Amino acid sequence: RLVRELVDHGYRVRVLVRNATRLRYHPWVDDVEIVDGDALNPADLDRALDSIDVAFYLLHALNQRSGFEEQERLLAELFGASAKSAKVSRIVYLGGMVDSTTELSPHLRSRQETGEVLRDSGVPVIELRAGIVIGSGSASFEMLRYLTERLPIMTTPKWVNSRTQPIAVRDVLRYLIGTVALDPSV
Repeated sequence: RLVRELVDHGYRVRVLVRNATRLRYHPWVDDVEIVDGDALNPADLDRALDSIDVAFYLLHALNQRSGFEEQERLLAELFGASAKSAKVSRIVYLGGMVDSTTELSPHLRSRQETGEVLRDSGVPVIELRAGIVIGSGSASFEMLRYLTERLPIMTTPKWVNSRTQPIAVRDVLRYLIGTVALDPSV
C-alpha cells in the first residue's frame, strides 16, 4: 500500500524484497526500481540505499519462533549503518505505541528498541508509532480477524486486557507519506 501511495504522489521509489517475482502482479511493479536481496546482507542494503533520500524502515522478524528480538536489533543495526554510509537524509520508522507505565510485551519492547537503534545510527529518524492498524494486510488486524473467524469461543490471553488506540490504514499511509515532505530540520 505504501509503495502505491508513494508512486501516486509522484515519488521515485526503490524497494528491497527477498523475492522480486512475488511482486509481478502488483500494478505498480513497472513504476519502481526493485532490488532483490536480503536486509540481513549489508551488500544488499548498500545497493538498496544507494542515492536514497528518505528510507522507510518497515522490517520486522516476528515470524521467527524464537530470538526475534536479537534478529530485529541486528536488522536495525545493519540498516542504520548502510543508511549512514549512503548518506540517507532521513529514516522513517513505523513502530508500536508504548506506555512507559506498564510492562511491555517482548514484541513492543523490541519495537521500542528498534527505534532506539535506528536513532543511534546517526541518521535523522522520524519515528511514528501506531497501535493496531485497522485494514486488510495489517498483521495485527489479520491476526484478530483470524482468531475471531476460527474460534467462536476461547480463553483469552492476558494481552486482551491491553488498551490500544486503533488507527485506520489510510491514516497511517497519510502520515507516512507526509514525512517525506517535512522540512529536513524536523
